[in-house]
Amino acid sequence: METLIMVAQLILGLSILVGLHELGHLLTAKMFGMRVEKFSIGFPPKIIGFKWGETEYSIGAVPLGGFVKISGMVDESMDTEQLSSEPQPWEFRSKPAWQRLIVMLGGIIVNVITGVLIFVALVYQRGETYFSRDQVVENGIVAYDIAKGIGFQTGDKVLDINGQPYVSLSDLSSGEALLSSGGFYTVERNGETIQIEIPRGFINSFSNEESMGNFLSIRFPFTVGEVSKDGAAAKVGLQVGDKIVAVNGQPIQYFDELQGALAATKGKEAAILIEREGQKLEKMTPVSAEGTIGIQANSLLEPVVRKYSIGESISKGTAKAFGVVIVNAKALGKMFTGEVSAKNVSGPIGMAKIYGSKWDWVKFWSITGLISMILAFMNLLPIPALDGGHVMFLLYEMISGQAPSDKFLENAQKVGMVLLLALMVFAIGNDILKLFTGA
Repeated sequence: METLIMVAQLILGLSILVGLHELGHLLTAKMFGMRVEKFSIGFPPKIIGFKWGETEYSIGAVPLGGFVKISGMVDESMDTEQLSSEPQPWEFRSKPAWQRLIVMLGGIIVNVITGVLIFVALVYQRGETYFSRDQVVENGIVAYDIAKGIGFQTGDKVLDINGQPYVSLSDLSSGEALLSSGGFYTVERNGETIQIEIPRGFINSFSNEESMGNFLSIRFPFTVGEVSKDGAAAKVGLQVGDKIVAVNGQPIQYFDELQGALAATKGKEAAILIEREGQKLEKMTPVSAEGTIGIQANSLLEPVVRKYSIGESISKGTAKAFGVVIVNAKALGKMFTGEVSAKNVSGPIGMAKIYGSKWDWVKFWSITGLISMILAFMNLLPIPALDGGHVMFLLYEMISGQAPSDKFLENAQKVGMVLLLALMVFAIGNDILKLFTGA
């Protein structure tokens, strides 16, 4: 069932984005009087379809893309038979270059608008919930394996990133921070200020969603939350709301300190000092072999909740949407230099895993907005067979006054298709490798 939910979310998200992308091409083509022969969400074989006017609309069985077939255009269908005859007024090739340029940009523009609208709507409806820089500086961080690997220690107070103040805890692991050249964190540790360098290629440590949870988190004071009925805590009388102030004489303020103290007493009894209604009580509590006593923590640290007006949401949502493009452009550039591993490229399996195995509409739209902006960026790359390839040739025509020959465009399209197929095979191979290696 979990796999079905992941696949269903991926198919729905891609179908929405691909449908809107191709709709952008269709509407701009029809606006300039071009004949659109086919509009398909998904690739053949065709599952269902109908014809309305001059256009056949269909849904294909392979839900990883789509296409619009415009008369007189060299595209991925490689249907060049009509190009041997004289151009007709309704054909793509007979229209001015500026009109053809708008048609080729139509899908990209729609994806950008879609992505921006999704981010704006999410910001307006949900606002932002986060732990602030002030809270991080006051309480410090818990350093996990990836953070420890570059020099962080639990209790560090992160003052800034690359000498600039940050807003929230999530900024510490943002793409902008991890992709910075010569980047560093400024940290206060035991009253001293030090710098922790962000190593070259550090972003490769975050190859999946799980690895983000292995970086760092904020320390939080706590009380006893839920108490397991069969756990040691329940048997010795710990109650919801109790505040644990010491374990074996070691003062406890933060939950990670409790975890550390219990881990040091695995399989033994621990003297747990609690505070309840102004009184202090000591409980000799057995600790399991895993270092637990059967309680959940109730954090006393409240995150910052910010709501935005519609005007603020438009500004904030637009910035978030284009921030995705900037980060991906940086990552692509660093991939060519070898700083970012090509193993980070994901195919449909990786995308499905990002959506997750639970149907959460907020997360669904967040990921769909993210993919919409990435789809727009990737389609703008000057690779034949992508919209960006057509844009590149059209700009050449507009500047030079001479259009590339149909034969050249046909061969360029073939090269582009080979490149795209190779990239897809590579991405799917990465997905399969990650399934077996757990990376």
